[in-house]
Amino acid sequence: QVQLVESGGGLVQAGGSLTLTCKVSGPTTHTNVMGWFRQAPGREREFVGAVSRAEGSPTYRPSVKERFTISRDSADDTLYLRMNSLKPEDTAVYYCAAAFLTFVTRNPSLYNHWGQGTQVTVSS
Repeated sequence: QVQLVESGGGLVQAGGSLTLTCKVSGPTTHTNVMGWFRQAPGREREFVGAVSRAEGSPTYRPSVKERFTISRDSADDTLYLRMNSLKPEDTAVYYCAAAFLTFVTRNPSLYNHWGQGTQVTVSS
């Protein structure tokens, strides 16, 4: 059974930084692709970025590409999201997700496992 547990959210001023962590447990074949999504109130869940074991380099949504960095520690299967230059529009609940796939996808319905989410609030 795959379990994902996020941590690291909080309140930060615009321009600040946060690092989210996703601890993974369970079969590694189910976490070949791992990524981050976010959901703001009244909006659909949206893709932030993801990385696969095979591809190596993460894929990001354009609005965060120059500010966010995804990294993955294969030794303990931990996923990180480093967020710099945060903006109020980055405010959302951030979710870690894992997929039993061989390629990165932006479609949340293709991810099999989800964490509980962690709130990120950016004040102006």
